[in-house]
Amino acid sequence: MATQSTEHRSYAEPDEVREFPHGRVEIVELAGAEIGRLVLEPGWRWSVDVRPVAGTDLCEAPHMQYHVSGRLHVVMADGSEFEAGPGDVTSLPQGHDAWVVGDEPAVVVDWYGATDYAR
Repeated sequence: MATQSTEHRSYAEPDEVREFPHGRVEIVELAGAEIGRLVLEPGWRWSVDVRPVAGTDLCEAPHMQYHVSGRLHVVMADGSEFEAGPGDVTSLPQGHDAWVVGDEPAVVVDWYGATDYAR
């Protein structure tokens, strides 16, 4: 039987930080995966702040996310929309826009979709 090892990482020392207007994504590599922590400041909107980097009309990266703090409003390509806040877990397919609601930064942990975010 193969022995498994544990890993312990902290966002205090991320492997990579990608900055963009009104926010950043901090990436840690763990067990062969990249897990991102998005810190999105009030005023952040994907279609304004990340679209120029992505080069697409909507975010085409699918995401699986845990919302730590703040609130995000999400609008899908089909027109459906919702707001997510602390304690929520979301699965977003390709084709969405999102923005911070209110005066508190939105902090989101993304374990599927962070690899190419804002790249």
